[in-house]
Parts: sequence; C-alpha cells; structure tokens
Amino acid sequence: MQYVPSLKEKYKNEVIPALMKEFGYKSVMQCPKLTKIIINQGIGDAVSDKKIVDNSMAEIAAITGQKPVPALSRKDISNFHLRKGNPIGVMVTLRRDRMYEFLERLIAISLPRIRDFNGINGKLDGRGNYTLGIKEQIIFPEIDIDKVSKIMGMNITFVTTAKTDEEGFKLLQNFGLPFKKK
Repeated sequence: MQYVPSLKEKYKNEVIPALMKEFGYKSVMQCPKLTKIIINQGIGDAVSDKKIVDNSMAEIAAITGQKPVPALSRKDISNFHLRKGNPIGVMVTLRRDRMYEFLERLIAISLPRIRDFNGINGKLDGRGNYTLGIKEQIIFPEIDIDKVSKIMGMNITFVTTAKTDEEGFKLLQNFGLPFKKK
C-alpha cells in the first residue's frame, strides 16, 4: 500500500463535501484545490556575503525536503552594489505529496510556535491565492537555533484553483489554517 499524506485524505473525505455543500457545486471537479505552495526568502545582504545564500539554501532545503533554487537579480543597480545575475534570494515550489506534508507541519507544529500567536491575517489576493509572511525561520523544528547565523523571514504563497477570495478562504480554512476571527 502506498503512503498518502493525511491532509490529502482530509481533502478528499472532508473538504470537498463541505465545499460542495456550501457553494452548491454539482461536480467534484468544480471544487477549488491547492495546486502548489511557494516558499520565497529574499536575502538583501547576499550582495556583500555569499555564505548567506548557502546557509539560506540549506535551511530552506531542511524545512521543505526539496532543493531550492537561487533567485537571481534581473538588472544592475549601482546604489545597492548589485550586479545582474547575482543571487539575491532563495525559492522552492512544492507540489503534490510534499506540498501536503509541508502544509501539515506548518499548521500543526510551526505556526503554534510563533510568539503571541492569535491567528493569521485572512486577506487573499483577489484570485483565491494567499501569501503568509513569516518573520523568523526558527519557528520550524528542522532549524537548529544554535547554527542560525541570521534571523530571516520568508513568504509562503498558497496557490489555489479558486475563482474568488471567498472560495479560496473557505478551502484554506477547511484545511486547518488558523485565520483570525473577524
């Protein structure tokens, strides 16, 4: 028997029926679904110190279980001592089982570790996608706090097939993302 992430099972058995009932879908194919999760970390200090990029890539790889790619600058900006093609960030795109596993670890372990946590902001982008900003990478248990050279934040973007913000919000809420009460 093949391993199936528990959130994938939850999507099939609980989330789809709930969304079909709430929005009156006639087919399962009309239900919005989570297509990918993108983790992006901008590193402004990478211009002066190249080791920061390597450290950041190692941390993101430990968090996601997938090798990240460096984000390169597109043009020269002399005021920032930036050359075209220099690495200025790190990003990784998670899909399928890895995406569900990361989402489960984020909801169950990492978000509750944030200091003074009382839910995440519920503002979506107008097309049913949601971006969550995290101020410090040490909320993930995969990161060893003693080896962290610099506290850096990251953006986590949830890309859905939802057509409206309301559908996307309900999808993410049914997955268990702890949104603030309005």
